[in-house]
Amino acid sequence: MGMLNLPSFLSCGKKKDFSLSNEKDAHASDSDENSERGNWSNKGDYLLSMVGYAVGLGNVWRFPYLTYQNGGGAFLIPYTLMLALAGLPLFFMECSLGQFASLGPISVWRILPLFQGVGITMVIISTFVAIYYNVIIAYALYYLFASFQKVLPWSDCFSWADEFCSKTRLVSDCNATLDGEIIHANYSFITSNNLTCMNGTMNYKPVQFPSEQYWNKVALQRSSGLDETGNIVWYLALCLLLSWMIVGAVLFKGIKSSGKVVYFTALFPYVILLILLVRGATLEGALDGIEYYIGKQSNITKLMEAEVWKDAATQIFYSLSVAWGGLVALSSYNKFHNNCYSDAILVCVTNCLTSVFAGFAIFSILGHMAFVSERPVSEVVDSGFDLAFVAYPEALSKLPVSPLWSFLFFFMLLLLGLDSQFATIETLTTTIQDIYPKAMKKLRIPITLAVCILLFLLGLTCVTQAGIYWVNLIDHFCAGWGILIAAVLEIIGIIYIYGGNRFIEDIEMMIGKKSRLFWLWWRICWFFITPVLLMAILIWSLVTFSPPTYGSVLYPAWGTAVGWCMIIFCVIWIPVVAILKIVKAEGNLCQRIVSCCRPAANWGPYLACHRGERYSHVVDPKREKEHEIPTVSGFVYIQQ
Repeated sequence: MGMLNLPSFLSCGKKKDFSLSNEKDAHASDSDENSERGNWSNKGDYLLSMVGYAVGLGNVWRFPYLTYQNGGGAFLIPYTLMLALAGLPLFFMECSLGQFASLGPISVWRILPLFQGVGITMVIISTFVAIYYNVIIAYALYYLFASFQKVLPWSDCFSWADEFCSKTRLVSDCNATLDGEIIHANYSFITSNNLTCMNGTMNYKPVQFPSEQYWNKVALQRSSGLDETGNIVWYLALCLLLSWMIVGAVLFKGIKSSGKVVYFTALFPYVILLILLVRGATLEGALDGIEYYIGKQSNITKLMEAEVWKDAATQIFYSLSVAWGGLVALSSYNKFHNNCYSDAILVCVTNCLTSVFAGFAIFSILGHMAFVSERPVSEVVDSGFDLAFVAYPEALSKLPVSPLWSFLFFFMLLLLGLDSQFATIETLTTTIQDIYPKAMKKLRIPITLAVCILLFLLGLTCVTQAGIYWVNLIDHFCAGWGILIAAVLEIIGIIYIYGGNRFIEDIEMMIGKKSRLFWLWWRICWFFITPVLLMAILIWSLVTFSPPTYGSVLYPAWGTAVGWCMIIFCVIWIPVVAILKIVKAEGNLCQRIVSCCRPAANWGPYLACHRGERYSHVVDPKREKEHEIPTVSGFVYIQQ
């Protein structure tokens, strides 16, 4: 079986392309290789969109906090190893998969119909993440607007504060020497009698920084727990609406519009980070923070704890956004012969270096906070959210021209969050486009707006007085186990069922033939190290499961149950779709399973001119007759 060779003068992607229909999407322009789905306008649009997707809020708050929590600089060792052994292999795999088939995260599973539910799981997880991620962007917007004041509202204990609010630690009691005897008395007695506390004997009152009380009492109006929903915080709801309006406005033309915006949203945060780093490094105590981060204060013994390695792996997944479907969606708009290998290396290294770079800026400020509050660096912050919305704002409020520094910091958070959100929503619209291509061509703008409106309405729960508990709950469950399960099944399905060597041949169709030595590392990772590592992390995280908490607030049992229900809702489609595929197949049970483990008839490169001999049998499903190929310049080519 074969196909007549097409004339060499024919090229892919022009208006007369023989592989596709004449209708074009808003993604497409006349210069695109793929005139139906469209392509990135240029390589820079794609790379910056990928960097923007991978580099997000987690690089500035989640990575520094995990580093802080897991021994400082010691955490960089498992983090780097997890990047090489798990993050990069999966990142390269997903980029290659999307680019090869030019399909989104669900339709791309033509490669292995039995596992199409994995793609659905990825899209649902992305939907959950999109809901709460925009809420965090709304927090950043609120603080951004609050920074337009001569005196930052969290710089002191104003009318909203209670008796526990204090800018410094307050001594409650201590030991002192009176008439030659050591006594223990409260601090007011000590000061009234002109006595001096003995070193190391001072006990402090349980006080809170103004920024902490502002975050809880004013910004969030936080309730006592998940049981107490309270009212919708109207200004957070307005900020959430604004953030969705920005996302909808940027994505109304798909990648053609978002690809231009990311030149600003992906690059400008680096400028702000550099400014904050220079300013932070000049503060008193900054060196202590840096030393805790990468110096002698790092706790190497932490490497003996399995939890540290699990945190490193989950942070790589969270940071690189693997197994969320977005990498497949964004790569699907690449031209077929784009070098996805070099792209994967560049984006992954950029992402991780950004995390490390952001750590310097954050820890210099933490060192200053420890100096001001007379506490060790390891005791300054209680949670990741506190790092972004309590510790950093508190430190910035003490700087000269503090509103400027506050504005720059929250503007950076806003930009980091938005370009990640652009890619997440593009994942959802790409999925809709692959399933309903005709509807998406005619109704791209209404459909994009409908997605944004729906997710805004679902996100209103997260801007109630109990909203932060919902944000934390979704993050704890969906952004953890869900992506681990999807990643394990993805690599098992493609490498062990579809075939790792066959997948490598697919990649070589795009980037050219490579030596065996080139593929040695990727084979070792894909066939053994990465799946074993992912399985170990998944099992360990399930075995060591502990109910979610927010700070010292425990979640009710029904809250934990809701979290498990979210996970079940995400992954239940994997067995459901597998069963449906088997039921619809022909033959006995064994034959049905085998047929569902083979690529679908329409699996292969999207354009006929890229299929070559290996995929010459693939026929465009839009054709009325399987043997007919649409005319090109008056000729009709018939499959022999």
